[in-house]
Amino acid sequence: MTWSISNGNFEDKMLPHLNAAYTLARWLTGNVQDAEDAVQDAYVRALRFFGDYRGGDGRAWLLQIVRNTCYTRLHKSIARISDASFDEEVHIGECLSGTPETIAIQSADSQMVRKAIEELPLRYREILILREIEGMSYSEIGEILNEPLGNIRTTLFRARQRLKKRLVEITAPENSKAVAACE
Repeated sequence: MTWSISNGNFEDKMLPHLNAAYTLARWLTGNVQDAEDAVQDAYVRALRFFGDYRGGDGRAWLLQIVRNTCYTRLHKSIARISDASFDEEVHIGECLSGTPETIAIQSADSQMVRKAIEELPLRYREILILREIEGMSYSEIGEILNEPLGNIRTTLFRARQRLKKRLVEITAPENSKAVAACE
């Protein structure tokens, strides 16, 4: 079945962004099941309101719906975000090759970065995911978050600084005092 709306075909315009929708939902909700549910709800909403879609960046339009859906679900949920494991093969798509030592180092580095990102406040986490993993421009992020570019730049800068500080703390706990002294 193909959903055809006046401004284009829903499947052609929105389904290519399914991976981006899932990645964002996964990072915002903290677990696979909630992410899958949120993406499904978001796509239902997107289909329902596709007639209002005025063209432009379909990915930004869809990710805004995904983000709003995730926040709605998080606000309704009393339970804290779970610490479910993250499947790097699905989300990061890194191709680990080389010696067992190289693979072990890459895996450890990936887990360390993932852990540091997961520890960030949700606001910082979402903006980092949109920029660094999804590769979205500042204007696209501003459209999704409905915020001016200045706020996007400032928040992204703070998120990167906080991530950097946390990575230093994780890799060298004795250096974390030096980092704190520099701020």
